[in-house]
Amino acid sequence: MTVTYTARVANARFGGFSQLLLLWRGSIYKLLWRELLTFLGLFMVLSATYRFLLTEEQKRYFEKLVIYCDQYASLIPVSFVLGFYVTLVVQRWWNQYLCMPLPDPLMCVVAGTVHGRDERGRLYRRTLMRYAGLSAVLILRSVSTAVFKRFPTIDHVVEAGFMTREERKKFENLNSSYNKFWVPCVWFSNLAAQARREGRIRDNSALKLLLEELNVFRGKCGMLFHYDWISVPLVYTQVVTIAVYSYFLACLIGRQFLDPAQGYKDHDLDLCVPIFTLLQFFFYVGWLKVAEQLINPFGEDDDDFETNFLIDRNFQVSMLAVDEMYDDLAMLEKDLYWDATEARAPYTAATAFLLQQPSFQGSTFDITLAKEDMQFQRQDCVVDGPLGEAHGDFLQRLLPAGAGTAGGGLLGRRLSLLRRKNSCVSEASIPASCACSGAPDGTAPECGCGEPLLDLGPREPEPDPPAGPEPPVPIPGPTAEPFTTVPMPGTRGPAPPWLPSPIGEEEENLA
Repeated sequence: MTVTYTARVANARFGGFSQLLLLWRGSIYKLLWRELLTFLGLFMVLSATYRFLLTEEQKRYFEKLVIYCDQYASLIPVSFVLGFYVTLVVQRWWNQYLCMPLPDPLMCVVAGTVHGRDERGRLYRRTLMRYAGLSAVLILRSVSTAVFKRFPTIDHVVEAGFMTREERKKFENLNSSYNKFWVPCVWFSNLAAQARREGRIRDNSALKLLLEELNVFRGKCGMLFHYDWISVPLVYTQVVTIAVYSYFLACLIGRQFLDPAQGYKDHDLDLCVPIFTLLQFFFYVGWLKVAEQLINPFGEDDDDFETNFLIDRNFQVSMLAVDEMYDDLAMLEKDLYWDATEARAPYTAATAFLLQQPSFQGSTFDITLAKEDMQFQRQDCVVDGPLGEAHGDFLQRLLPAGAGTAGGGLLGRRLSLLRRKNSCVSEASIPASCACSGAPDGTAPECGCGEPLLDLGPREPEPDPPAGPEPPVPIPGPTAEPFTTVPMPGTRGPAPPWLPSPIGEEEENLA
């Protein structure tokens, strides 16, 4: 069973994790005690050999070897390679659990789309979910040693009730050398199509929804197969293992305590047990053992996935959902808060203090501003002279030299017109909005806003409209006469001065 300690750490308190240190099942002590005792035993053997068996000359040579190993053991990048490896393994471990085929969404869709309270409708629903459970059993017995021990052959699957004998014949007669966990999913699709033809599934949309959920379920089974097939690259696992064990092999010699009388640097203390070296071994090799346990969570370790439990749970709840719970509804009644304007569930005495806490409105609701900072500032529209000049200068740079004066200066007048159109007010409204306009001598004043007013030169007088209405235009009509005359309106008069005229008309006037 998976070791669960969630309730023990529900609340953070002083020494909260310390109570977990005494647990044995699923602990690091259970994984590591053999390696730790082996390392300590080898260390003590080397220490006793140095102290009691070697001659003086041999001791001097051994001491040089100890200093050499201690100096160069730090060149092995244990933390680097081990950290990345364990991160990869833990991420892969959790993704494999997310790929466990759970039938809950599928059974809800089957119960809602495959109709019929008679025996045949019940048979359809139960068979569909049995096919889904059979597909999960076939893939799990292919990747999990615990499930394979439970169902070592197809005969055990038939005896367990996941497959009938007729289905076993069809399954075995299918000529394929590959894993056939997908065959029950095809049976599921065929049976769903037959139910649609018989009207048990009432429309194509319901059939589409059912097959989509089946594809999600089948996709998870396929991902489990691929996770079992594609392992973490062997070279990465070998590099990490060699790095860890070679480092502590060097530590067996390099961390030996030498004779303080020889005056070696950092060897002033003589002990028998290397406490901090053992702690380092505990952390690094323990880290490696964590990766060793999580790299394949479908084994029989303490923290491996409970695949047999999931098979039992999924099969039971799926059959309950599509059979006993099908069309089984309680009588509709008004809820307790039917007439309440503000529905709120009651609190017990242990949780009544939560009623005193205000509800969260947002992180900015507690910000306060000074009164003068909350006043809106009016932004008056002013003539942006440099912006208009920028457009004109940009167009002038795009044109070849002399093009602006071609055609009697028409292009130059158009550029001036574009400058005026890009300003925030029209030519007719500039004198009324600028405080520096309105010279008494009638000359063109210069605007204090930053740019002189545009002078387009004298305009040509527009021709007066004709005195009478224009002659009627003949159009076909349904009457006996061949054409019906409809009077057309007269020429449009000049636009009011506060409305800017279209740019096309001003170009025609300028021409």
